[in-house]
Amino acid sequence: MSSLQSLREKLQAASVEFQKVQLDLSNAVEARQKLDAQLSENELVKKEFAVLTPKNLIYKQIGPVLVKQDQAEAKSTVDTRLNFIRGEIKRIEKQLKDVEIVSEKKKSEIVEIQTAIQQHSQVSA
Repeated sequence: MSSLQSLREKLQAASVEFQKVQLDLSNAVEARQKLDAQLSENELVKKEFAVLTPKNLIYKQIGPVLVKQDQAEAKSTVDTRLNFIRGEIKRIEKQLKDVEIVSEKKKSEIVEIQTAIQQHSQVSA
């Protein structure tokens, strides 16, 4: 009976670990979605900047106040932001792949333990 109890404890521990991995996966997916939204927004701003003439004014919101900003500085800021966001997306993509691999391993471990419990139960019956 202690062998079956040991298997059940292993199953419980593996299940808890799997839940943690699933939470990590969910958090990474959420972060990826936020980055996608930021990327789209900044790409839209860059497209808008492309049609500006030198006469057009750009304002930046700082708290409740709009402050005039130099076009070149604004364009540079958006380009820098786009590069940063793309870098973060790559980082999150790698994190997602890594977490998915861990998730699959945990899932396999759980199946193996469940199979061992079933086999043990059949032998005991």
